[in-house]
Amino acid sequence: MANDEVTAPGLDEQLQALVGQPIGAGGPSIGPDPVNQPMIRHWAAAFEDANPIYTDPVAGAASRFGEIVAPPLMLQTWTMATPKITGIRERGGSPVEGGGAEVLRLLDGAGFVGTLATNSEFEILRYLRLGERVSATTVVDAISREKRTRLGPGRFLTWVTTYVDDAGAVVGVQTFRILKFKPEVPA
Repeated sequence: MANDEVTAPGLDEQLQALVGQPIGAGGPSIGPDPVNQPMIRHWAAAFEDANPIYTDPVAGAASRFGEIVAPPLMLQTWTMATPKITGIRERGGSPVEGGGAEVLRLLDGAGFVGTLATNSEFEILRYLRLGERVSATTVVDAISREKRTRLGPGRFLTWVTTYVDDAGAVVGVQTFRILKFKPEVPA
């Protein structure tokens, strides 16, 4: 990937105006279910994570937590909306209905229709306990100027999601970055 910058007059200003703004207009994503044992059990089984503090009440009680806790990287799971399969093709593969993010509409409209996830980082401040409810707020953190990449001209988009418990205390933060690019067909 080269660092050659390409210009896109007008688009830069529109995109930069979205930095610091929420991704969606609907407010925080509120977990549809409290942290619960069946979801933890399924997650642990899917990832073959045999840590007993996630599923065994005796092991949880003997741990530093004093009870069962959720695997830390389940954090995002607790705020995911229930997917709606009907109409998923018409929504471009999105599992939920909604207006979508203005930043993505702008980039798609400018021809940056390719999407490549580049990295995701979690900072877990504490483990979640059974019965807690989690909500999340996502804001645009940064949008790069247009760059020349091997996939075509692109922009890196970074957003930060802050997860809080019922009392409003931050329990974790996720930084997620994608490359939105204009696909180039090799000659």
